[in-house]
Amino acid sequence: MNYNLLLKESRENRNLTQEDVANILEIDRRTYNHYETKEKIIPIKHLVALSKYFDVSIDYLFESTKLVQYENVKDVDKIEAGKRLKEFRKENKLTQQKLASILNTTFSSIAFNEKGRNLIATPFLYTICKRYNISADYLLGKIDNPKYLK
Repeated sequence: MNYNLLLKESRENRNLTQEDVANILEIDRRTYNHYETKEKIIPIKHLVALSKYFDVSIDYLFESTKLVQYENVKDVDKIEAGKRLKEFRKENKLTQQKLASILNTTFSSIAFNEKGRNLIATPFLYTICKRYNISADYLLGKIDNPKYLK
């Protein structure tokens, strides 16, 4: 995942320090530093928060599009995100078990995501989006279009 460079660029464009961004996320500066250096994967809740704060799409941070931001952006909704994940899975004729196998996780994890109990983890979202050219912002319920990226 290459979101780290665009996180750093977005931070620097606003003349913010890593400490500033860590304070926004209410985490330690070293933890945020690990996100920018790819020593740790940024949790989806922090990725969503920074996407909103920097006014950039998650698709842009994932380098799936050059379009920085979409119009008519909504807040992430776990229930809607779960419905969209299930819809995606069925469109691609994937069982929960098969998707879990692709993502190297358990089918119960997929089931929890689809029920809206948890948001999909960042590495799983990234893998799905890159493999199937689907928008992360769409899957999370932030936008209605585009669904698939070129």
